[in-house]
Amino acid sequence: MSEKTGRLATLALESSPWRSARWLVIAPHADDETLGAGALVHQAAKAERLAGVVILTDGAGSHDHSDAAARARLIRTRRLEAGRAVRRLAGDAAAPPVFLDWPDAQPASPGSIAFDATARRLAALCRERRVDAIAVTGPDDPHCDHQAAAQLAKHAASMARRPLAVFDYVVWGAAPSGAKLRITTRPLRAGLRAYALSAHQSQLTPMFGPGFRLETQRGLRAASDTLYRRDAYG
Repeated sequence: MSEKTGRLATLALESSPWRSARWLVIAPHADDETLGAGALVHQAAKAERLAGVVILTDGAGSHDHSDAAARARLIRTRRLEAGRAVRRLAGDAAAPPVFLDWPDAQPASPGSIAFDATARRLAALCRERRVDAIAVTGPDDPHCDHQAAAQLAKHAASMARRPLAVFDYVVWGAAPSGAKLRITTRPLRAGLRAYALSAHQSQLTPMFGPGFRLETQRGLRAASDTLYRRDAYG
């Protein structure tokens, strides 16, 4: 059943037209998959409808590194952490994340060779894995990588040669004002999002020295995820 709040319709995922969709989750950074879409990853995986998780950036920008070897170690650690977090949310049989390895905070511009090549790769992935819906950070999220992920998902969807719905999820920003539809997932069981997030030790502890430290309180507040669709639906 849907309810109306102004002009914004709200549906539970399991009673929406996308209840049987195969979902691809695109995260700008390793940890966004848990903070913004962890409940979706879990619910889709339990229904055997998770097509995969894609991590856009290489993770090297979160901390300073003294040389190439230190940079490579940080990237390798963040890959391992993302895989562990996805397994905690989706189960041990889940496919490992796909890493696109864009440099942190240096997104490719729409129309550039790198942007178009990545969009083609994502479009091919959507065809190969029979993706019906993409969840990605919205263009209003206040980080350039989050905004780039939104642009990339929209472009890839237009190239995929299959019907694809694109939904926004929120990590640190506010709910988008231009959404036409809001979908909510089932709540995660208590502690599961925090357990998945604890896989990202490089972002939660000083193991790599001074640098980014994830503030988790806001990201762990919601048991459910909320997805927003901006375009018309039927």
